[in-house]
Amino acid sequence: MAELLEDGDIYFLYRPRVEEEHVGSLDEVQRLLVVMHPWPGRQLRLLLVGRKRLPGIDRHDRFWAFVDAVVDRPEQLHEALQARTYRTRTRDRRHQPPARPVAEGAYVIARHDDHTHLAYELELPLRLGEAQHELSIEPEPSYIVTVKNPQAPSPPGVGLRGSRKVTLPAALQERFHGRRFAPLDPPDFLDHSGTELVLIGAAHDASEELHIDLDAEVERAERSTIFGDLRISRRERPVSPLFSGEWA
Repeated sequence: MAELLEDGDIYFLYRPRVEEEHVGSLDEVQRLLVVMHPWPGRQLRLLLVGRKRLPGIDRHDRFWAFVDAVVDRPEQLHEALQARTYRTRTRDRRHQPPARPVAEGAYVIARHDDHTHLAYELELPLRLGEAQHELSIEPEPSYIVTVKNPQAPSPPGVGLRGSRKVTLPAALQERFHGRRFAPLDPPDFLDHSGTELVLIGAAHDASEELHIDLDAEVERAERSTIFGDLRISRRERPVSPLFSGEWA
């Protein structure tokens, strides 16, 4: 039986590519964003998944992700989620639409034997649609999650560089014991912007695999929604992906 290390609310959003007002497929998505809000009301963490979708379970995909921001207030995430217009040298003004909510639910981080899992169960949408299928968002999956040692070298073109690289407190850095990767234990690794992760598709049914009651977690999560927790407005962005599962 797995040991629960942390639980909380989890929200999934996608950011359309620049000048793509309407998204009709994964090709028109720039980023998959994951917001984690641990219980009780601790900081909000914004994670970016490198491949624009979650790892496939049956293929046991291994995808890179990293903590992009850790904030105390939802308003501090607005720059990452809102529409933005900027200028470039070659194309003048460019517009990027706001991130669209596509799923929400409850998550757990659990220790299982010598590794750690990130698992979640969705509350919305009630029925998955094309958007969730292409983003590999499942109803109740589990992923093995490991943390990359920031002091270990990365292959060319992989990982964060320069000022974006994390400097961990000594107590967390020691958890690597000189290895390139360590379990996400404690979850405090996620409280540091620049922490790099590897997510590995593990199981379709997290409750069965980890023997954790995710239904109870979702019942707790129902007190929060992506609109209330992140202080975003339905008027500012399409919300049909969250309720109907269709691209927007």
